[in-house]
Amino acid sequence: MIRVVIADDEAMIRSALAALLRLEDDIDVIGECADGVQAVALAEKLQPDVCLLDLEMPGLDGVQVAERLRRSVATRCVVVTRHARPGVLRRALASGVAGFLPKSRSADEVAEVIRRVAAGGRYVDPEIAADALSDQRSPLSDRELDVLRAGRRGETTGQIAKALSLAPGTVRNHVSAVLSKLHVATRQQAVLMAEEQGWI
Repeated sequence: MIRVVIADDEAMIRSALAALLRLEDDIDVIGECADGVQAVALAEKLQPDVCLLDLEMPGLDGVQVAERLRRSVATRCVVVTRHARPGVLRRALASGVAGFLPKSRSADEVAEVIRRVAAGGRYVDPEIAADALSDQRSPLSDRELDVLRAGRRGETTGQIAKALSLAPGTVRNHVSAVLSKLHVATRQQAVLMAEEQGWI
């Protein structure tokens, strides 16, 4: 049996998908939760074969959950999303996500992806992959993206510096470089642009 944990903050979608997957002879949904922090805790406790993660959840998004689990649990992660931005796909693959597909797929298709991933394979939705190949890459460095990510909810320069173990002056330099590269006036505008492009 393939043991699966599902994390999605939309209760109706989560419970419907869990019910449909439980109809499969070889899939056992052993846990469900509504946010990213719970997903990490549940996966560490239950050690499922596959975690099916919604991209957009409170606390931690699906990619951040996958990143954390890669360091602590031998669980393979599949991310599902309603808004499949190409930049997010690149971030997901860099974080070790084994499957990436839109929520528009049927439960049968999701089950097939779970089987493929559980067997050690990978799956990326072909349409998302094609979009990613033609999409504009981020002009920002990894560290600049880290600074935006750490400050996406309006954190102060000091809070960002502490979270990333950087000096406040270094954070200010990174923010200045970001504003210059993206041709925007504020850090909030930079965060919005980076989110829309799927860079963070």
